[in-house]
Amino acid sequence: MTGELTQKSSESESGASDREGYMDMLKTLERHEILEVLSQGFCRQCQSILHARIHRIVNKRVREIPHSNDDIEASRRKHYRQESRRSSTQMPKPIYSSRQKGSDSSPESVNNRHNSFERSDGLSSRISSRLDNGLDDEQNEHIRVSQVVRKRDFVHVERIDGKQTNVLQGLELHTGVFNAEEQNKIVECVYGFQRKGRRGQLRERTYSEPRKWMRGKGRVTIQFGCCYNYAVDKDGNPPGIIRDEYVDPLPDLFKEMIKRMVKWNVLPASCIPNSCIVNIYDEGDCIPPHIDHHDFVRPFCTVSFLTECNILFGSNLKILSPGEFWGPVSIPLPIGSVLVLNGNGADIAKHCVPGVPARRISITFRKMDDSKLPYRFVPEPELVEINPPLDSSLAIQQKTHHDVRAAAHEHEPVRRRGSNSFHIEKDDFPPLGSASTAFNKLRVSKDRSKR
Repeated sequence: MTGELTQKSSESESGASDREGYMDMLKTLERHEILEVLSQGFCRQCQSILHARIHRIVNKRVREIPHSNDDIEASRRKHYRQESRRSSTQMPKPIYSSRQKGSDSSPESVNNRHNSFERSDGLSSRISSRLDNGLDDEQNEHIRVSQVVRKRDFVHVERIDGKQTNVLQGLELHTGVFNAEEQNKIVECVYGFQRKGRRGQLRERTYSEPRKWMRGKGRVTIQFGCCYNYAVDKDGNPPGIIRDEYVDPLPDLFKEMIKRMVKWNVLPASCIPNSCIVNIYDEGDCIPPHIDHHDFVRPFCTVSFLTECNILFGSNLKILSPGEFWGPVSIPLPIGSVLVLNGNGADIAKHCVPGVPARRISITFRKMDDSKLPYRFVPEPELVEINPPLDSSLAIQQKTHHDVRAAAHEHEPVRRRGSNSFHIEKDDFPPLGSASTAFNKLRVSKDRSKR
């Protein structure tokens, strides 16, 4: 018995020594070499374990983002103090928020300072700083593009007008487009606009925060680029873009997001968004079944933040109770992912977002039909022509994301308890393309094409 214990102890010490040796070797590698180690030669099970671990870390980082104004300011002050202690000589001139400045609280000055913050710390500038590996900015960007996982093989067949039709044709899910640090920045930007909306510092139709009088109703919306009317209003305007009403223009940071998605082959250069709507969900908020209005051309996309959840699709979605829906297909939307809706997935299948389990933000980017542009609309010069999409063949080949779950599981109907007596009026919810509820683990395998 003593011999067995000694042998087991020896094996345990040997294993620990091996692990320490591996860690020491990893510390000597450059970041691009570590990327090579983590991107080649793994079996499907190992890939799934790695994906789950990385996803858990990213979720933890983003969920630590403070929600309240006081928490955000306290976080900023703490971060600034920490950086100051590290090296006061190397610390660049800090960029303060409007609240930290405290000198001028007019809407114009607040907007100017906010836009300055975005321009000086946009998404593009992060690529080179995040990959300090001796490569130039373009090479680092190619590496980032190669890490984007793209799923385009969604299938769910229904009989439409007597024909078997894949109602999900045209859907695409892109993960890894925005990293945790970028998500943090975007979410903080959204909260900044929410604060300004509550103070009356945005145009009247830009910000909407209805009273939460029952479950599923009352999510905050912020519109940029155009004023979209959810239902027939008091002036008799029908649902759609109101051409003689105006909202605030696209923020600089959101334009950076658009340029990123076009350049990284998430959205086509032929359909560059010129409007967007932000949805801020609290627990229980939802979006009922709908198809997005055709005042907006296809494709359009939704970016998800803070909480991973599902979006339901199908030609016949059912309302079970307040915030509870049924649909034949449920697609998980990881945080930082971009869901692109086009083809049958945008025009035949309806989609909905059941009541979310926790705070969530989505940003839906859409291009207005030319015949529906606001009368005084002026195109954003930097969005008129965007540099050609990156050719990922110059770096690591792009990975294609294939879901390895059984088809019966992937398309299993999502059923929720509730009565069928719940009735939704036309003007209760904006018909927008967003995302939905539940925390399903997304297990994937990645097929690598030949170089």
